[in-house]
This record gives sequence, structure tokens and C-alpha cells, in this order.
Amino acid sequence: MTAYDVIVLAGGAAKRLGGADKPAVRVGGRALLDRVLAACSGAGATVVVGGRRPTSRPVTWTREVPEGGGPLAALGAGVRLTEAERVLVLSADLPFLGPATVDALLAAAGEDGRDGALCTDPDGRDQPLVAVYRAEALRRELALVATEHGSLAGLPLRLLTGELDLARVDAGPHAAFDCDTWDDIAAARARIREHGAVLDEWITSVKNELGIELDVDTDVLLDLARDAAHGVARPAAPLTTFLVGYAAARASAGAAPEEAAAAVAEAARKATALALRWAAEAAEAGGAEKATPPEASGEQAGTP
Repeated sequence: MTAYDVIVLAGGAAKRLGGADKPAVRVGGRALLDRVLAACSGAGATVVVGGRRPTSRPVTWTREVPEGGGPLAALGAGVRLTEAERVLVLSADLPFLGPATVDALLAAAGEDGRDGALCTDPDGRDQPLVAVYRAEALRRELALVATEHGSLAGLPLRLLTGELDLARVDAGPHAAFDCDTWDDIAAARARIREHGAVLDEWITSVKNELGIELDVDTDVLLDLARDAAHGVARPAAPLTTFLVGYAAARASAGAAPEEAAAAVAEAARKATALALRWAAEAAEAGGAEKATPPEASGEQAGTP
């Protein structure tokens, strides 16, 4: 993956949220800022422009001058703390941004002669705060705008993006969705509970909460839980998956995440085979009971 630094803008006034601390508003049990930070965990330096607050991983904090001076002033403050040739720029209110969109932006920004790449939303609008910029071009244009206008405070982003040669990346229906209002927050919270998304959202939230960087085949674990519940007893499902996780952790202590994922798969395979053997024995026992004549069990024919 292309090396990059990231600047997250988290210092807005959130007027349409009644002045609420927007980066700290939770969607799916996680602060919006933490959701954004999870999407760019591969960054070299992570600079957050805004007031200090607890975060899910270490970041470097800075503030725009003057505070509340807008996105260009925030970019000016943040870029001084970056060193990579590419700078990912994000707002702190993107609940559905994922690593795949970051990778797509980095790839598009790497095209020869380009100054970077930005996302477009489903309506075709540019999203300059979901973008990757070539650091040299970003610093150059910020300096030119500051010279022309006396400062960067209060100026619109188009003064920057209008002078850059940027590739466009289709963000899809959700990656560039931002939360400006309480209705947006409500829509984001509803979406993560939709049938097709809730399980992935929950697993991601749990991994972030526990500090786990592990990609496992959730279908394997779900199949294991089903087989344990049906072949043994319903309470066996959560207990078995817990024991699989514990066994995998012991088997892969100190190993790379890839080896840990393989350990989970192997432990799940063994437990699934065991659950299926239990189910087979139960089926055999049930069949044997049906096949046993009454006299073989000591009962007399016709006994009620």
C-alpha cells in the first residue's frame, strides 16, 4: 500500500447539531471520529485538527489559527505536521468510510501528473474532505491562497481544489455520507442496524472496542454456533465459540494477525467436527430407540 499521512478535520462548530461535539457523537456505539480513524489505520502520521478528546488510537493534535477558521485554515495547520508525499484529508463525520475507499483514493492519486484524487457522491458532487492530495501541491496552493487573501481563515475549499488536477473516485452510496444534522445521525444509526449490515458493523465495533486487529471468516464461526446449538444444546453455541477463540489465542500467541486468523479457522474446524459427531450420535441413538421392539425393553405388547 502507498505510504501516506492523514489529516482529520474535527474542529467545526456543528451549528446544525446545536453546537454538539460532533466528532464524539456515537454511531453504532463508536464515536464518529473513531470510525474515521479506523478507516485510515495504515497512515504514517495521523494529525487531528480540533480539540483534544479520547481516541481509539494515538494521534497528533493541533488547532487551526484562528480556532474556528474553517477547513483551509485547518489544512494549513495539519499539513505542517505531515511528512509523507501523499496526504489523506478527511472530515471527522464519515460513519461509513472504509479502508477500501482510502485504497481507491490512494491508487487514483498515484496516476502520473495528478495532484491527487477526491471522492464524488452519488449526485456527482466533489467531496474535497474525502480526498488524497500530493503534499507538495497541497502546500503550494495553500501558500498561494494565503498570500493572495492575507490568511486562510474563513475561505472556501474551492479556492484550493479549483487549482489542482484531481482524479475523481466514485464513493458509492455511503462512503462519503457525512453527518451534518441530527437527521443524518439518525439515518446513520438506522442504516447500521439494517439486516445486511448489522453483523459486520457489530463485529467491527467489538474488534475496535477490544483492540483486536484480526480478520476471520465469520461464516465459519456462525456455522460452528449453529452446529453446536443443533447438535448439542442451544447454550453450547456461545460457549463453544468462546472456547474456540481462547484456544486460537493460546495457539497463536505472539503470532502475526494472519496466523491468528488461521488458528481461529483450525480451532473452529475441530469444534465443528466434534459438534457434528455429537449430532450423529444423537441421531443414531434416536434411530435405535425407534427400532427397539417393546419386548426387548422389558415392556409387554399392548402395555399402555
